[in-house]
Amino acid sequence: MSGRLRVREIDDDEGQQLMRIVRRGSGSVVTWRRAQMVLLSAQGMDVPAIAKVAFTSEDRVCDVIGNFNADGFSSLYPKYQGGHPPKFTLGQRREIKKLAKSKPAEHDLPFSTWSLAKLADFLVAERVVDDISHEGLRVLLRQEGVTFQRLKTWKASKDTRYAEKKARVEHLGPLNLQPRPGRQWAPVSGKNKEPGRAPRRRMRAAYTRTAGVRHLFAAYELGEDKLFGHIKPRKTRTRFLEFCRYLRSLYPPSVRIAIVCDNFSPHLSTRKDRRVGTWATANNVEIAYTPTNFSWLNRIEAQFTALRYFTLDGTDHGSHTEQASMIRRYIIWRNNHAYDERLRRIVAKANVA
Repeated sequence: MSGRLRVREIDDDEGQQLMRIVRRGSGSVVTWRRAQMVLLSAQGMDVPAIAKVAFTSEDRVCDVIGNFNADGFSSLYPKYQGGHPPKFTLGQRREIKKLAKSKPAEHDLPFSTWSLAKLADFLVAERVVDDISHEGLRVLLRQEGVTFQRLKTWKASKDTRYAEKKARVEHLGPLNLQPRPGRQWAPVSGKNKEPGRAPRRRMRAAYTRTAGVRHLFAAYELGEDKLFGHIKPRKTRTRFLEFCRYLRSLYPPSVRIAIVCDNFSPHLSTRKDRRVGTWATANNVEIAYTPTNFSWLNRIEAQFTALRYFTLDGTDHGSHTEQASMIRRYIIWRNNHAYDERLRRIVAKANVA
């Protein structure tokens, strides 16, 4: 019966509101996870598949969908009742604080910053603790004088040859080479700051961007729960078809595939340029377009929230090559962990949705 449970029919305004919660990714992790489950159900995914994507049980997904059908958006917001927090030794607390203040890249991870979920997973995987919830981690860090803070900036060089020198550096866009606001775990300042602590890490405050942009072509494979991405200098119909040919090569020619796209012009066949439709017909492919103002139906939209958060927020990449490497490594990490049983057990322990 759980496999046939579906969220009630939602209108466009509700769909857009769910998409805003999932895209924003701020606020309560519980609310984000519940909204993700409801949105996936609205997009036609069944309960077992949602449980697989959300790393949770089918019963939990059924509860979230059933509560939403009965109580609407109010059911997405948690009502905490407290509880006795777990006890950690002084050594554990110091190690947790040390790791929170470090950069994920220092541990060879493809993230620019820690989220509570990623940090909790890493602490368990590294056997610093046996288990820790997201809220318990937040409380512990606050007790240790570490909070999630915006990155501050410093002024860029006034070198008269700055543009010339920077032109040597490759660049990514529309996520172009610029300091990107974000947050970091750092010691508290003010009256309660640690004596003699080093200054917080800062970012440059520069707005000169001369190296152009790059575009990320991405696809989300529903059946395998995998993300694919190619970074190109331009987003044209030719580049789009190159990416489509790559997607087509992943499956036998006899298997018909559907590629869901929005109505951006390079995705379309026109009277002047019919290459997209001609290629699709010749290669056993269906190009399916989302309705106007219904982009939330495209399931890849929710995947970009984590990608932006872990590869772009709080970064100041020096080159397109560096930024593209972070994005590619994150996609590889994400796909490799989609079926990692140990990670599933870790997330299941910490899951409070």
